[in-house]
Amino acid sequence: MGTVVTIDVYTAREVTGEELGILRGQLSRARAVLHRADEVFSTWRPDSPVSCLRRKEISLAQAPPEVAEVAERCATARKLSGGWFDPWAMPGGFDPTGYVKGWAAQSALAEFSELPSGAVCGVLVNAAGDIASSGGMGHGQPFRIGVADPAAPRRLAEIVELTGAIATSGSYERGSHLTDPHSGRPATRAASASVTGPDLGLADALATALAVAGEPGLALIGPLTGYAALLIGHDGSKRWTEGFPFAQRTPPPGTRSYGSGDQPGMG
Repeated sequence: MGTVVTIDVYTAREVTGEELGILRGQLSRARAVLHRADEVFSTWRPDSPVSCLRRKEISLAQAPPEVAEVAERCATARKLSGGWFDPWAMPGGFDPTGYVKGWAAQSALAEFSELPSGAVCGVLVNAAGDIASSGGMGHGQPFRIGVADPAAPRRLAEIVELTGAIATSGSYERGSHLTDPHSGRPATRAASASVTGPDLGLADALATALAVAGEPGLALIGPLTGYAALLIGHDGSKRWTEGFPFAQRTPPPGTRSYGSGDQPGMG
């Protein structure tokens, strides 16, 4: 997948030796999930099944079963995004990178589903800024995640109270790596797009779609149960869907949120 993933486990108290052993086992399985995803899906590895599939050296039926699973989920994401996310329209053939990074992180998080009772209050799996989480900081405090300002990435544009997952897409760090599936050319109509929701795979795909589509893409995400989005324009303007989990934010004049029935427009 060509990226770095970190895993943070937050404890509510000092863990026992037995509990630490359980956590180490879960961490080992989570790492195995991530390594397997890289082996199968990385387009950076010429020997990966997805690279072979892109070169038409194997068929989808000949690929490992998780490739068919991801392809099916990518098809769902393509439909939900109105075609703004389309791995089949990428240069060189099927490229699920915009979905699979989040999917892999979410799958790694699932290895921590049976945590030692009372010992662990939260887990974060961070795949280069796209985050899958469970629990929180403890004492009823949710995780707080910063959204970088695309005009100055060392500065925060917003802070999110996270329940579930958040993915952010844009060209401010990696350059023009996002492709408009309708034209086949690199394009972004927003400086940054962040999507929150229960599943990081879908949030990752929707954030990619929103960064390419720009403001009209908010109308596609607003009706999706459990998902919300924040869009930062190239001019620094901000738009978001109803329910985006800002941390105690007071919207500035000239901005607005979009409900499920709204169409994007200026506030």
